Amino acid sequence: MSVTTVLVQRAYLIGNLDQRVGNAAQRALGGASLHPDLQRDLTFLQESGHPAGMLAARLDSSGAILTAAVVSQDAAPLSLTATQRAALAGVTADGAMHSLTVPGLGTYRVAVLQRDGVRVLAGLPMGDVQDMIGGLVAVEVGVTAAGLALAGGLCAVVIRRQLRPLGRVAATAVEVSRSPLGRGVVTGLTRVPERDTDPGSEAGQVGAALNRMIDHVESSLAERQRGEEQVRRSEERMRRFLADASHELRTPLASIAGYAELMNRGTDRIEPLMAWRRVSAESARMTGLVEDLLLLARLDEGRPLESGEVDLAAVVAEAVWDARVAGDGHEWRLGLELDGGIPLVVGDGARLHQVVANLLANARVHTPVGTTVVAEVGVVGERCVVRVRDDGPGIPDALLPTVFERFTRGDASRARARSGGRAGAGSGGAGLGLAIVSAIVGAHGGRIGVSSVPGRTEFTLELPVAAGAGAAAVGGGGSAASAAVGEGAASAGGGAAAAGGGSGGGGAGASRPNRGPRSASPAEIVW
Repeated sequence: MSVTTVLVQRAYLIGNLDQRVGNAAQRALGGASLHPDLQRDLTFLQESGHPAGMLAARLDSSGAILTAAVVSQDAAPLSLTATQRAALAGVTADGAMHSLTVPGLGTYRVAVLQRDGVRVLAGLPMGDVQDMIGGLVAVEVGVTAAGLALAGGLCAVVIRRQLRPLGRVAATAVEVSRSPLGRGVVTGLTRVPERDTDPGSEAGQVGAALNRMIDHVESSLAERQRGEEQVRRSEERMRRFLADASHELRTPLASIAGYAELMNRGTDRIEPLMAWRRVSAESARMTGLVEDLLLLARLDEGRPLESGEVDLAAVVAEAVWDARVAGDGHEWRLGLELDGGIPLVVGDGARLHQVVANLLANARVHTPVGTTVVAEVGVVGERCVVRVRDDGPGIPDALLPTVFERFTRGDASRARARSGGRAGAGSGGAGLGLAIVSAIVGAHGGRIGVSSVPGRTEFTLELPVAAGAGAAAVGGGGSAASAAVGEGAASAGGGAAAAGGGSGGGGAGASRPNRGPRSASPAEIVW
């Protein structure tokens, strides 16, 4: 732009100077034409109106300089020297403008005109034009330099301001790279600030992409840490499982080996019948432990169970009767809530009986004599709910989180009901009862929970209702409850005998206890 301005201004100034040179040449030619015979006459330069510094010369027909002079300020015209005249030689009489440098006078713009054999050279100095153009160039250069400097400064400020978010993104990346990611320590990794994640700018897009990458890295590390923690816990459980299983199997094996050794030493040391009874008892204990372990292993493998429609009311009634036979020192209550429908589920009846029997056995073994144990069954929404509640001393708080884990037992000093306390799940045995309960319930698509405070411990079992089961199938809440109780509890040859496959069922079917059931309410039976 500046160059264009200078060129346009120069063209204008040169054009104006050429016009003045042409006018001066016409005036000089007119003055010389008054005396054509005087070829060296330059008296027309003495006329007023000629600008100072104007140069004029007379030429012959061949173009040679005959005489030349320059107009002076307030003085007569000065003749040019031979050197100066030589600088004017060679200009053709074509009326065009020429630029010449005259020694001692500077640069001139000259033109040669002729008329009727008279040739005149006239010229004006270009110093003013050149000075003006030089000044314009200097001004333009200065303005351009200042503009470039200002623009450069503004660009630097703008670029630095625009790159500042990118610098913060880079600082975030550096800080994340210094985190101990290799050790799997998942902490709150630094994120790019929200102001630097504007999708409308390239730096914001980079910041948003970095945040997404950090989120992915953090989630991957968290997942890996959870996996490692699960593996560690699994290995720890496996080690504890093997240690506990070995210990539980070693105890009866040691007892069997001891009695066998005594028998080998002779019958005078121990009665053979008592020894064989002890060996048989320890063998049965070891067989039960192995069967429990095999059951848990099958459930862990996800092997399918037998499937059929099971009436939980009958299952609970049979289990309560069996528990009453095994522990007549407790008060047993059966509650049936059938207003929501008959509690029918799809599953393995024998395993579900084992679940309820284990819960009742847990309450019997770990509570003192005289404790009231209540078993309730009913339908709530789309779930069949079984609750086993007792008013014993409760489960210690430290034991509650692991009550359904394998080989979970309480303090040995409180592990028996005869101590008057409740040790928790599995105390007095191998600690597999509640673990089996949890595994069987999970295999049936249900869930089980426990809540315990001193004076109240309740296990809650929930199973999906079988399709088609509902309130419409019940002919009346109280009557249905009494019927279920009569089938499962009041008849020794019916419900109790049917429970022979469960805990203590065989003995119940053979002989009815002296104390029979009594009705506490239309839907509750108390023994």
